[in-house]
Amino acid sequence: MSGAILDVQDKPKTGQWISLSLQHMFAMFGATILVPQLVGLSPAIALLTSGIATIIFILITQFKVPAYLGSSFAFIVPITIATETGGIGSAMIGAMFVSLVYAIVALIIWKTGYQWLMKLLPPIVVGPVIIVIGLALSGTAVDMAMNIPIGNGSEYSLIHFSAAIVTLLTAIICNIYFKNIISLMPILIGIIVGYAYSATIGIIDFTAIGEASWFAVPEFLIPGVDYSFQVTPTLLFVMVPIAIVTISEHIGHQLVLGKIVNRNYIKDPGLHRSILGDGIGTFISSLVGGPPKTTYGENIGVLAITKVFSVYVIFGAAVFAIAFSFFGKLMAVIETIPTAVLGGISILLFGIIASSGLRMLVDNNIDFGNNRNLVISSVILVIGIGGAKLEFSESFSIEGMALAAIVGVILNLVLPGLNKK
Repeated sequence: MSGAILDVQDKPKTGQWISLSLQHMFAMFGATILVPQLVGLSPAIALLTSGIATIIFILITQFKVPAYLGSSFAFIVPITIATETGGIGSAMIGAMFVSLVYAIVALIIWKTGYQWLMKLLPPIVVGPVIIVIGLALSGTAVDMAMNIPIGNGSEYSLIHFSAAIVTLLTAIICNIYFKNIISLMPILIGIIVGYAYSATIGIIDFTAIGEASWFAVPEFLIPGVDYSFQVTPTLLFVMVPIAIVTISEHIGHQLVLGKIVNRNYIKDPGLHRSILGDGIGTFISSLVGGPPKTTYGENIGVLAITKVFSVYVIFGAAVFAIAFSFFGKLMAVIETIPTAVLGGISILLFGIIASSGLRMLVDNNIDFGNNRNLVISSVILVIGIGGAKLEFSESFSIEGMALAAIVGVILNLVLPGLNKK
């Protein structure tokens, strides 16, 4: 893309730098804080670690790649499963091992090139797995939108469902009817409008905001201090296979970003560096209690619209994210967001995740008249959404989307016609 207002290595003036960086921070803000809200982590630590991970990424990619790292939606179900079986510490340990996979893949790419990875993770495998990720979460989103917790169960609430509908409609309107920067922040704007509506109908308890201090240190989760470091086979097979999806997502983002800023990021600074940066960012995040990270499409969209490609602007957004994570009042406001509001925005987000998998299949002209493609996608979808499980013992099982991803990779490698679409 030509006509850059600020190119990748250009430094903006101070006032411009602040405003442009804040714009990027708010573009990623809604999605980044939504993930911890859904899995029981601290939004403050998610915000803090997103800033730290982004700075690490920029350093490792030698200030050549203007990408922001936020909370990954691909890990919502694995984190939930890991937490239910072994506590939140298990999810953090699993994320650390995911980052190890990133490091190993980066090392192999550095030594052998990246073509093998493209063959291992073709669209016919990754697309259906992405669809599974979105659809597996659909029940959770709807439940959050229309039900309120009552004792050990839940109860339908029309007034709460109305808040979800207002949130959802706001996000849809921002995304469809606006073509400027507003269209890139439908999540944040939807949450803000949904929150305001919830306040008017009286379903928000503001007590926590009044009690919160202006300055507050995020809630860290340190291995060996807040939880014991215990690794189980089930934990690894719940979390690690999701790297199949996130690495593919990473490659896609690097290709799109490269087209926007007119550079080949697969070659320079190299896919091995960007994957390593993503992996180390995830490792540092999980080490202190934050969710796994991924490059954010929202911020790539901001780059495309503004034509401000400066990596220093992204760096500034990371600094602002770190600073905001210590803003106690803001974090208290986030914690008072009604579940219905989060449910409303999740209906759109999880649906978009599923649709993006479908789009990957369409964009790559996958032929479903080919029985090979039909078999691979069908098996992945039913195993993933149906919740199939391989249980070897009480402490070792592989299930759901992790099993679906593994089966998809194996089928792609063993079925005849590997080089055909």
